[in-house]
Amino acid sequence: MSRPQASEDPFRAISDPTRRRIIELLHERPRTAGEIAASFTTCQSTVSEHLGILRRAGLVRFTERAGRRTYTLAPEPLVQVADWAGRHSPQSTPLPP
Repeated sequence: MSRPQASEDPFRAISDPTRRRIIELLHERPRTAGEIAASFTTCQSTVSEHLGILRRAGLVRFTERAGRRTYTLAPEPLVQVADWAGRHSPQSTPLPP
């Protein structure tokens, strides 16, 4: 079985703090690529790479209007992450006697 690339796997896609911050920003409201990039000190092309990874993992979507992309959060893959984390949280793990 081949190992999924970060661009296909929501677990690997959210492993990067920049991508997690982008998810947080988009959780607040849809934003253009420029608005997202303005939230970081890195160059816009680096943020664009992160958006591409999140897009390929199915975590963000965009609409294009007049040449501007507006990104929105696509939270469905995060359900998989939350389910897995819930099964392995301290509350769900039986304590030893």
